Amino acid sequence: MHLAQLNVAQLIAPLDAPQLADFVAALEPINAIADTAPGFVWRLKGGDQPTDTVKHDYGDHLLVNFSVWESREALWNFVYRSPHLPVLRRRREWFHRVAEPYTVMWWVPRGYTPSLEEGMARLDLLRSQGPTSEAFTFQDFYDFSGT
Repeated sequence: MHLAQLNVAQLIAPLDAPQLADFVAALEPINAIADTAPGFVWRLKGGDQPTDTVKHDYGDHLLVNFSVWESREALWNFVYRSPHLPVLRRRREWFHRVAEPYTVMWWVPRGYTPSLEEGMARLDLLRSQGPTSEAFTFQDFYDFSGT
């Protein structure tokens, strides 16, 4: 099994706004680090350019990050033990704060590529039912056996 993760964030302004310049500048290097990180399997891309964001119908200024990893440890190491962490720490400069979950994880079979619709449904499940083996977070984590 592999670990799918989706996180969404509501931008405080359009991507070409001056207050998002540092964030946009970080997209290419951080995506390159993710793409070559140990345990990385796949991520949804918005296009061929490193700063192309995922196009969707889930609202204006909603940024989507969607990827699959070999394990919880691989994802954790990228998120919290790589140059991604300083960018993550600055998220309040670029994104609105939200009271509901904005990150969700679930297990997928090796070789399976989940759809964005599936990811958004898992996030909705987490928001409506709380953490379950079908939709969970790092804090309330379920292994692939459901425990």
